[in-house]
This record gives sequence, C-alpha cells and structure tokens, in this order.
Amino acid sequence: MCVKMEQETEKRKEGKSEENEEKWVHDASVDYKGRLPLRASTGVWKASLFILTIEFSERVCHFGLSSNLITYLTKVMHKDLNTATKNVNYWVGATTLMPLIGGFVADAYTGRYRMIIYSSLVYLKGLSMLTMSQFMPILKPCNNEICDRPRKFHEVVFFFALYCIALGTGGFKPCLESFGADQFDGDHLEERKQKMSFFNWWTFALCVAMLLGTTVVVYVQDVVGWGIACLMLTIFMVFNIIAFYVGKPFYRYRRPQGNPFIPILQVLIAATRKRNLSCPSNHALLYEVPKSEKHQGRLLSHTSRLRFLDKAAIVEGNYTEEKDNPWRLTTVTRVEETKLILNVVPVWLTSLMIGVCIAQSFTLFVKQAAAMNLEIINNFKIPPASMASVTAISSIISVPIYDKIIVPILRKVTGNERGISIFRRIGIGLTFLVLAMVVAALVETKRLKTVEHQVLTVGGTRHETMSVLWLIPQNLILGLGADSLSLIGLQEYFYDQVPDSMRSLGMALYLSVLGAGFFLSSFLIIIVDHVTGKNGRSWIAKDINSSRLDKFYWMLVVVNALNLCLFIFLAKRYTYKTVHRKASEIDGCNSDAVEIVA
Repeated sequence: MCVKMEQETEKRKEGKSEENEEKWVHDASVDYKGRLPLRASTGVWKASLFILTIEFSERVCHFGLSSNLITYLTKVMHKDLNTATKNVNYWVGATTLMPLIGGFVADAYTGRYRMIIYSSLVYLKGLSMLTMSQFMPILKPCNNEICDRPRKFHEVVFFFALYCIALGTGGFKPCLESFGADQFDGDHLEERKQKMSFFNWWTFALCVAMLLGTTVVVYVQDVVGWGIACLMLTIFMVFNIIAFYVGKPFYRYRRPQGNPFIPILQVLIAATRKRNLSCPSNHALLYEVPKSEKHQGRLLSHTSRLRFLDKAAIVEGNYTEEKDNPWRLTTVTRVEETKLILNVVPVWLTSLMIGVCIAQSFTLFVKQAAAMNLEIINNFKIPPASMASVTAISSIISVPIYDKIIVPILRKVTGNERGISIFRRIGIGLTFLVLAMVVAALVETKRLKTVEHQVLTVGGTRHETMSVLWLIPQNLILGLGADSLSLIGLQEYFYDQVPDSMRSLGMALYLSVLGAGFFLSSFLIIIVDHVTGKNGRSWIAKDINSSRLDKFYWMLVVVNALNLCLFIFLAKRYTYKTVHRKASEIDGCNSDAVEIVA
C-alpha cells in the first residue's frame, strides 16, 4: 500500500514538473521585465514576426542600394568599371564585416535587443544623409541634370552616408537573426523544429526583400530618381523600427555574458601549462561542473578531436585551488566550446567562394545585363540591376518547397530532424555554384561572339546584342545554390555550432563570409586585371565588350571546384556539437551529432 502511494506521489511530481516545463521557458532567457518567460505569451512566431518585419525593411534598403550602386557610380559619378566594381565590393564587404564588431559588443556587453535599437538610429542617419544628398542644392551631384564630374562634396557626403548604413548594418545583421532564433526554445521539441524552419523563412523574407529592392526600388531610381527612392526607403525604415519596438513585450531576451573570448583564452593557457601531462583514456576523469550544481548555460559532451585541449580539464594537485582558478583548470564544456571555435576556421575559409560568386551578381552580372538587349515586350525595358530579382524569385519558390515538402520526406528517410545534415546542405549548394559559373561562362562566350557581328540600321551599323533573358539560367542556379542551400546551411551552422554565449558573433561570422567574399572578389579582379593587362587585353577592361569575362568565369569554375573538394574533405571529418539534455536528447541536430556528412 505504501509503495503504491509513493509511486502515485512520484507520478504527481513528474506531472507537475512536466506541466511546469511546458508553462515556463527554462533556456536562460528572460522576458522584458527580467522574469522567467511564460511560454504561451512570449517567443516563437508571434515574436519572430516583429523581428522579420524590421529585417525585411533593412534588406529592402540594402538590396535597393547595393544592386544598383554600380550604375550610380558609373553614370552619375562617372567612375570607370574597374573602380566602380571595387567601390561596390568595398561597401558591401564593409556591411558584412562590421557585424563582427556589432556581434561581439552585443554578446559581451549590450545584449541583442539594445544593439538593434542603437544600430537603427545609425542606419536612419545614413539613409537621411543619402536622401539629403539628392535634394539639398549644396549636396546634389551638380547644378544641372547632367554633368561630366560631380561635386567633390557630394561624393564625400554620399560615401559617408553609405558607410553610416554599413555601420548600422554591423549591429542589425548579427543581432536580428540570432535574436529571432532566440525566440525558440531549443530544449522544447516543437519549438526546436520551428527554429529549424525559422532559418528557411528568414531567407524567404530576405529574398522577397531582394525582389522588391531589385525591381521596385531600382525602377524608381532609374525612372523617377534616386532622391525619391531614398526618401521612400527612409520612411519605410522608420515605420518598421516603430513596429519592432511595439513587439517588446513578446520577446525573449538573453543577458550578455561578458567577453566570450576570455574562456577560450583560459582553455588555451591551461592546456599549455599542462602540456607535459597525458590525457586520460577515460574522458569521464576530466573536470566538469556536476549536473546537480546550478550552471549558467548548457553542458557539452566530450569529443575526441583536438585532444591536446583536453589537458585543460585534467585535475592535478590541489583540486580546491585549481577549481577556483579557471586559468589552471577549466570544464569539459569550456574545452568543447574552444574546439567549436577552432573548427569554425576551416569551414569559414572554404565558404568564402560563396561570397565571391554572389559578388558577381551585384557587379559583373549587372554590367553584362547593361550591355544586352533589355527590351522584354512591347518596348518595355527592365533595369539591368533588376536581373538580380531572378535570384530572389528562385529562392522564393524553392525555400517553401524545401521546407514544406522536401524536409518532411527527408526526415522520414534519414531520421534527421533537419532532413539532411548541415554540411550536406552546404555541399550541395557549393556544387550548384560551380554549375552557375559554368553557365555564366558559356553565356558570356556566346554574348561576345554575338557582339562581333554588325547589323545594318537606318542610322548606319551597330553591334548585334543578345536578349538579357539569357542571364536568367545563371541567376536561377545562383539563387538555388547560394541562397536556398549554402547560405541557409551556413546560417544554421554559425548559430548552432558555436558556443551559446557567442551566437550574435556566430551570425557575424556567417555575414563575414559574404563580406570577405566581396573583398576577395575585388582582390581577384585587381590581380586578374594586372596579370592579363600585360598581354594587351585585360579580362576586365573599362568597356565590357572589350573584356574577357568568360575567361574570368572559367577561372571561378576551377577555383569553386577545388574549393568543393576541400569542403567535402573537411565535412567528412567534422564532429557536431552535442549537448546534455533531458531524456538524453542531442542538440538541435540530433542526427547530425552522429552522422558524418558526405
């Protein structure tokens, strides 16, 4: 009788515990008043929609400016193609490298929400200055509608405004996406699945923003004027910042945890101090915080890679003294977090070619389009920069299909919550990038042959031009490979496979792939121009018809193919992060933790 009563008491306790877990969120987040978040009234999609809204408006602004910036620099500021391309790459590169600073400051000191608010003010300042540079007489490019050389003052204000926007992006980008993903509890089964979908729909919103930015905004810039376009973007941004602030009661917040690099440095120093010790064959002998003790954050499982770092968790001498000195003894979790950061480096390096390929769609693809027949139907011409919308359309169509149809099927086939592992998704995307560059090279070869032909007109002769529709295949493949597969895979990787205290910085590392890729693209253009220019005909000349972009694209095919082989080599040897969870669940990529990517 007593045994039955004890069993019933235990069941009631377990029931209350499960009810408590379902009611409250226990993932180290708090609500806007600093209390434990109530699951029903905070987070998930009702909070993420506010975050998606402000990200959507910021991306409309970004793509509206970046996709047509090369046209403004060449036609209004009269820069040559080489200089204009480098200026675009430098600015886009800055917008994707500045997040490294913003992500670090957010994780260490301000928190993500405050950083987003601060950054919005800087971003608005840049947009406002950009608008004034088009309307105020003293700041306009010149007094007349057309001039051979714009005012130097306009050039200074214009670039200062652009780099204010880049600075604002530095706080926006790493914090918005990680703040959005924070709204889903990784320890809750349903919310964990929703978080996986969140990255897909985040990219979907970005692609819709890209579509609007490269069509509507670009059309207004080319037909109505840059001033009206900048004014529209500024007003749009103001309304969405207000909407983001309205969602404050619904968010789940993470408190900043101090400089995330200090624990990594402690591991490296502790391991160096114990370099003469041998690692125990049983990793259970390594030091870890007992599960019964209160611990800030989640505990990571031991992995067999980079065994030298395990020495930092070896207990020697006076245990009490060592325990209180993290520069001599660190936990297994700290060691594993350090391994995660070191593992990021080769993945980051092999991802740079994604940024290089995307850079072509904002620079050389645009100049290709400008040199082609832009007429579609009935004398309607599309702006050259609007061809980037094809990339967006490709992603807009493929992302929902992947999330709603392909992933459920793959989950049943592979048993993986994600459908396929993170690295396999990135690898398939890299394969598509090789194909995209092959198509781009073939199309450019055909375009150059077409230009060589002269056609008779009423006014004399002119070069024959190809239809701009020939650029659709390379943009479609680029959208499928880069946006729908590789970039979403990288987002998941840099959020999930970094320490929990560095998730804003993780998203900044993802963005820096694009930024460094744009800078690398500029570097390649400089080298190729210098080397090929010695032979009398540069591959990237001032006039696109006298250039040999087809050879440049073939070079990218070779580089991308070699990079893909290196990525596969790394992926096969990668060990995913695993987290101690109730019911022995493995972190968000439960099947990933035991599956080696091919």
